Amino acid sequence: MMDQRDSLAREIDEELRREQLLKLWEQYGTYFIAAAVLIIAGIGGFKYYEHRRIQAAEAAGARFTAAARETAQDKKAEAQKALEEVASSAPSGYAVLARLRLAAADREAGKTAQAAAAFEAIAKESGLDPLLADYAQLQAAMLRLDSASWTEMQNRLNDLAAESNPWRFSARELLGLAAQKAGKTDEARTQFQRLLSDRNTPPSIGGRARVMLAMLTEAELASATPAGAGVPAPEQKAPADEGKAKPKAKPPAKASK
Repeated sequence: MMDQRDSLAREIDEELRREQLLKLWEQYGTYFIAAAVLIIAGIGGFKYYEHRRIQAAEAAGARFTAAARETAQDKKAEAQKALEEVASSAPSGYAVLARLRLAAADREAGKTAQAAAAFEAIAKESGLDPLLADYAQLQAAMLRLDSASWTEMQNRLNDLAAESNPWRFSARELLGLAAQKAGKTDEARTQFQRLLSDRNTPPSIGGRARVMLAMLTEAELASATPAGAGVPAPEQKAPADEGKAKPKAKPPAKASK
């Protein structure tokens, strides 16, 4: 008897739940369907966007590689055209790389001011990878070395010369050169010695730092030497006839008888 009552109670509970679900479906079923459709559409749209993004990146990469190949083959006009297309229409990563190559081409062509301005514009671009932004800033500072003041070079390079920056060695070398150009010998020596004391300094930069230190030392020694000191006195030449054997006097002629 108890089993029959339990079974009947379960059937009633199931029927009540079924009726509640039907009522919920009648009230909110449309919303459930719409939500499911939106989720499926969102997933499909995201997948489509990813597919298009990958396709665009692959196409930009192919164009960038072709431009690099044309540059290596000295096809400058074709390479420039390809890089300009990538810079204007490719995804941001390849576009920035193309702009860097175009700025480097201007530098190689002797268009210093134009190249420096291009590197500076890239460095100031928002959302750019910090590694590329710092590289562009370093290139701009290198091109401004001859015209910029010592203070300006410090403002450009101090952050790049920090211990955590991957471009610190090149930045310190530029700081040393800028200090030497500004007549700040002690600061220049500090920067070059800093490079030589760092075991991670690339050999090429370390070699140039060693040469610059030697030049600074030689210049200091030359300026410390008094004027005329160390200059040997000119040798006094003997008279032209000195040292030559004098002709012997002839004996007097005998008088004739």
